[in-house]
Amino acid sequence: MKESFRHFEQNKKVDLIGLGNAIVDIIVNIEDEFLEINNLDKGSMNLINSDESQSLLKKCKVIKQISGGSSANTVVCLAELGNHVQFIGRVKNDQFGNFFSDDIKKSKTIFNTPPTIEGAPTAHSIILITPDAQRTMCTYLGASIEFEPKDIDFSKLKESKYLYLEGYLWDSELAKNAFLKAAQIAKQSNTKIILSLSDSFCIDRHRESFLELINDYVDIVFCNEAEVLSLFKKDKLANCQGDLSSLCELVVVTLGGNGSLIINKNAIEVIKSITKGKIIDTTGAGDIYAGGFIHGLIKNYPLKKCGEIGSICAGQIITELGSRSNIDYKELIKET
Repeated sequence: MKESFRHFEQNKKVDLIGLGNAIVDIIVNIEDEFLEINNLDKGSMNLINSDESQSLLKKCKVIKQISGGSSANTVVCLAELGNHVQFIGRVKNDQFGNFFSDDIKKSKTIFNTPPTIEGAPTAHSIILITPDAQRTMCTYLGASIEFEPKDIDFSKLKESKYLYLEGYLWDSELAKNAFLKAAQIAKQSNTKIILSLSDSFCIDRHRESFLELINDYVDIVFCNEAEVLSLFKKDKLANCQGDLSSLCELVVVTLGGNGSLIINKNAIEVIKSITKGKIIDTTGAGDIYAGGFIHGLIKNYPLKKCGEIGSICAGQIITELGSRSNIDYKELIKET
């Protein structure tokens, strides 16, 4: 693959800053019947209110809690790979907020966003895992909806090589404003901007404004096959090649068990999936793949090697429950 991807400026102090919903992930095992009874589409992300959250939790047995959210998962993976990274997200000074702050800092991720005293409670997501390892999310966005420009120290963005943004933030007008201001400052500061498209239903809601955002600001897009089809309103990935090649500088498409595609202008690299054992839970697999891939970018590795590192990290996380690994990622990728 001919490399034409331009890497970041070497003199920046921070490797990456991630903006996103600060969410406590609540992991629950269920049977398929539970989804049918509660009218939930398998694999979807559903926005729920506080009452619906409490009702669902009463019907479930909680197995594990993790400081989650799409961007946070990627940032934590990068921290565990030894990078100097920071996460910015809004939490309230409550039980979930305190848990999120303490938990994310265990990975050496910098998290300095002061908790709010007023407003909605800290966000949380009930992640329903079916026996086939698919995850269906029911998310109460809470304080995340109120994420706004004043929650961000914009001076820090200028010091970062990469700014990582999650598409889920687009569901809130306040967060969208913060997102856009961050993108503007990053672009002025020669900070490369990465967008994770997050969810095909999210794209359905905001397709045109996502395309505009990518055109105006974004250097790198991470997405999966369903998100690509939603973005371009096509029925087959093969019909999207021209659209993907012209979308931005670098597009990475994850394909689950079929690996991933790295699209750098008209050059395409196919990366095989790597599974490290029995698949238990696919929660956060795309986020962790992005973390591994971006680690390679930070190290100035060839794009193929970036993809292989992403595959190794994602292949490990799907053998564990939740989006935090018990295995040292640095040891895991040593042989790549």
